Order: sequence, then structure tokens, then C-alpha cells
Amino acid sequence: MSYNSSISNPASGADRTQAQEQVKGFSSSSSNLNNVEVDVYNLDDYKSDYREGNPAVFVCTYHKYNCGRSLDGAWLDLTKFADYDEFMAVCRYLHRDEADPELAFLDFENFCREWYCESSLDERTFDLIREYAELDEDEQEAFDAFLAYKGAGREDCVFEDFREAYCGKWSSEEDFAEQLAEDCGMLHDVPENLRCYFDWSKFARDLFMCDYYFDSCHVFRCI
Repeated sequence: MSYNSSISNPASGADRTQAQEQVKGFSSSSSNLNNVEVDVYNLDDYKSDYREGNPAVFVCTYHKYNCGRSLDGAWLDLTKFADYDEFMAVCRYLHRDEADPELAFLDFENFCREWYCESSLDERTFDLIREYAELDEDEQEAFDAFLAYKGAGREDCVFEDFREAYCGKWSSEEDFAEQLAEDCGMLHDVPENLRCYFDWSKFARDLFMCDYYFDSCHVFRCI
């Protein structure tokens, strides 16, 4: 699923292609740029086609942005890096025309809005985004709902909590309540002809008042 920042997308449509073509690829090796030994990267190995659904950021610098050159950057696919250090090294290499580039992440795609920050992308957030990318589409949808419910940001979001809390997808609170009752054997001793008198709506109301949370067909335990 895709998210967009409140900032207008600096590289949409034809402009995205233009931004990506402005940076040429290099063979991975070592080179002496400005008399400083640096790693050289094939940027095409890291560029993003965000339509594939992988998390990505558009990496520019504040200097270029302030000079009206916000397209002088590239979309980078966060799943294509070995680790956070490689990601930062590639970002600096992308903007090696600046002595000390102040990175600006002007847009993002395919990860939680709560984790996006224009001025920084720290290692913990990078790792969270990578773990999020490993979820399937239904799990990502459920995790988005869980994150919104918990109000969790980058510091206190734990995937273990999500997996502990997540109960699955149900069409309604009543359907979940009925299945829960069946699994627990609550009406096991009640004759079949009397079960229809059980008020599932009220039972579900009580369950979701304190013990469970329902969002977009996803059910969570309140932990």
C-alpha cells in the first residue's frame, strides 16, 4: 500500500523519470574523488520503481532544494541495501558534488506515515521499514490499523506487540464474538434450539469495550 507525504511529490510522472535519469550508474569499486578515497556505487542497483510496492524515499539535499533543484535526487528502494550504513553511504555518494550534503528525504512511498521524517531517517526507522516490507499485503493493512490505534511512533513500535495482539480478519465484531464463543465452548451445554436467543450484539459490545479492538475488519487484543 502506498503513502504520500504532505509535501507535493517532487518527482511524479515524467519528472520522476527525469530525476532518475539525471544520475548515471558507476561500477562498484573504489575511486579518488576530490583527493579523498571513497566507495563508488552503481546507483541503478538501488533506484526504486515504487510501483512494485517496495518502501522507497526520494533523496535530495537541502542545498539543492533551496537552489530550486529538488529534482536532482533519486528514488531509492530501501529493500535493496545490505544495511543502514550502506544506505547512508549511497545517499552521500548520490550527492557527492557537495562536500557535506545535508540530506533531505522529500517524499516517501509504501511505508507507514508515522515513520516518515523529511530531515532524517535513522537506523531504527530503517530497520522497522525493512521489517514492515516483509509483511504480506493483509498484514501490512492490519499493522497500519494497529499503529494508528496504538499511536506508536518510531521509538515504541514493536512488531512482537503487533503479532501478540493481532487476532485476524473478521467481517464484523459479532462474527468474531460468535467464533470466540464457539472456540471457548461457552455454549457447549446450551441446546441448539436455545442458542438463537443469545444476544451476540451485546456480547460483542462488551468484548470490544475493553478487551478487543476492531478496525477495518481487523481484530486486536488490547495489550
